[in-house]
Amino acid sequence: MTARLNLFGNPTSTAAKAAGHFGTASKTILQESTLPAATQKLVLLRASQINGDGYATDVWSKNAAHAGEDATRVNLVAAWRESTVFTDAERAVLELTEQGTRIADAAGGVTEEAWANAAEHYDEDQLSDLVMLIALINATNRMGVIVGKRGGDYQPGQLG
Repeated sequence: MTARLNLFGNPTSTAAKAAGHFGTASKTILQESTLPAATQKLVLLRASQINGDGYATDVWSKNAAHAGEDATRVNLVAAWRESTVFTDAERAVLELTEQGTRIADAAGGVTEEAWANAAEHYDEDQLSDLVMLIALINATNRMGVIVGKRGGDYQPGQLG
């Protein structure tokens, strides 16, 4: 199955311009944040998995592996609670990511406990970056799922 729509098909369209802003915002966080790069990739991968975005799951799992992330860790992101390969800080981020991603699942939003746990490991600027990263990947995942973008063909570095 091919994607239903290419949001960038007409580069002068309103949608292409708006999607480009999402990309720019994401790159700002990914390149300028003091959050560890591995932590960022865990956030992006876990939210993409939860949202059922095959394309983004493909992108972020391959990018993590390409950046040197251990295959065991990449493979266990979806089962992080039952795994021993993540630090306490990473577990806090994965919990925050899950709660921030599942807001619409009547899960109650982000708990004070999850926020406090993340705040034990990250400063205010990093927490702000996490909020933006979680929000941006969720919006991006939704775009990908709506247009039916499929995973499997991504090659690391393809996005720049």
